[in-house]
Amino acid sequence: MDFKQLVAYKKAFDLSMIIFNLSKSFPKQETYSLTDQIRRSLRLVCANISEAYIKRRYHKSIL
Repeated sequence: MDFKQLVAYKKAFDLSMIIFNLSKSFPKQETYSLTDQIRRSLRLVCANISEAYIKRRYHKSIL
């Protein structure tokens, strides 16, 4: 099983795409502050889920 098949990953990815599309409508003056911060955090959620799944699967990576 791949981490992309996890329900938590699917929901996080779907929600991140919805929020990403919403962030396109933010004012242009917020492009480099609020919008950038939101988009980076969206990528981080899915990355953390995948990293935790890999560490859970390979026990030697914990040591």
